[in-house]
Amino acid sequence: MRTGPVIALLVASAFVVILNETIMGVALPRLMVDLNITAATAQWLTTGFLLTMAIVIPLTGYLLARFPLRRIYFTAMSLFTLGTLIAALAPGFEMLLAGRVVQASGTAIMMPLLMTTVLNVVDPSRRGRMMGVISIVIAVAPAIGPTVSGLILSVLDWRWMFWLVLPIAVLALSLGAVWVRNVTQTREARFDIGSVVLSALGFGGLIFGLSSIGESASGHAPIPVWIPLVVGALSLAAFVVRQLALQKSDAALLDLRTFRSRAFSLAVVLVVVVMSALFGSLILLPLYLQQVLGLDTLTVGLMLLPGGVLMGVIAPIVGALFDRFGPTPLVIPGMIVAAGALWGMTTFGTETSIAWIIAVHMTLNLGLGCVFTPLLTSALGSLPARLYSHGSATVSTLQQVAGAAGTALFITLMSVGAATAAAEGADAVAATATGVHTAFVTGAIIASAAVVLTFFVRKPAPVEGTPPVVAH
Repeated sequence: MRTGPVIALLVASAFVVILNETIMGVALPRLMVDLNITAATAQWLTTGFLLTMAIVIPLTGYLLARFPLRRIYFTAMSLFTLGTLIAALAPGFEMLLAGRVVQASGTAIMMPLLMTTVLNVVDPSRRGRMMGVISIVIAVAPAIGPTVSGLILSVLDWRWMFWLVLPIAVLALSLGAVWVRNVTQTREARFDIGSVVLSALGFGGLIFGLSSIGESASGHAPIPVWIPLVVGALSLAAFVVRQLALQKSDAALLDLRTFRSRAFSLAVVLVVVVMSALFGSLILLPLYLQQVLGLDTLTVGLMLLPGGVLMGVIAPIVGALFDRFGPTPLVIPGMIVAAGALWGMTTFGTETSIAWIIAVHMTLNLGLGCVFTPLLTSALGSLPARLYSHGSATVSTLQQVAGAAGTALFITLMSVGAATAAAEGADAVAATATGVHTAFVTGAIIASAAVVLTFFVRKPAPVEGTPPVVAH
């Protein structure tokens, strides 16, 4: 069976849905005015999207094992299309957030679906190149989200960010009816509702708590910050214990035997750091460019475009280099460059030149682009075939948790830093610049620490249980 069209459609569909993770970034200042909400509230349009994905993605290990690819694809794209329609029609913040949550429910299924399909049908010797293509979806789609929204907002109302996506989503559904076939095997799997509840409370509590720190800095926290953090941590611990018990009978919602692979565990830790840095900078840069430098949305979008394009251009090249040389000569320099770029962002202030900002942003994306593909391929390629769906779900879950945590952390640090500076007498622009500096310093320190871990990344050895190749 020819699986090329199936993978092509999955890649294209995933690109469109993942693009929506960060499409709200540039729009936040305008939404704050139009909907009369604070920055900490507005960021929930992004954090809420990522949080929903973190809650839904753990279910995909079960879904991909239990149901055929075609049914899962139509469910994912139907949810995304419905959510896009709700957001386009939204009269206020509450309905807009609801649309984003429904969108995210569909988006959450697409990335594990794409990765699991590729792992099952692509020869291991070509996985680096294919993961390079997937990296375009994971990294480049979010990276150009601000550019797309900036271009739209320069001439149209913010609702057009959804109206323009809607026909593309409908087209993907239509093409799916023609191209998508069941190229993966299904098996009986048990659905454990207790694991679902613990997963939602665990990941949801942690991200809600992180986001509430930012709201508390501006005096808008609905409940004490420590409550969701403690609930999240305890629930996550209980979730892990439950999975360890259930996986003995192959009944775990998320099989944690994936972490028995040293290559998988190390790569996942680095992916978490990289995604935190990427999403934190993606949410903070548009706010800095508009609120500190006073730039319009079109200019901001165009400034962030070169970095996204660069990451897209190098992704297939990095994949091919991985197939030939392995991850080590790519991941180490890539992480060093990314950490250096974050240190460069600590120099951003009220008088920083546009050229310097673009150069530093491109450098960050260059470094991250050299890290994504090798880490993903090393992590998933080190697993036996029976754990592919769980490995894909685990990596995708932690990517989104890291993205949501990075978003919440950077906004929180900015809010706290700005509030402190304002209390000391700084004006609004100078206070915001101080908050941005605080956030980027923290990001740079974390990325610098992660450089040490890259020296331990190795190319995974061939694993028993690799499925036969059915596509080239």
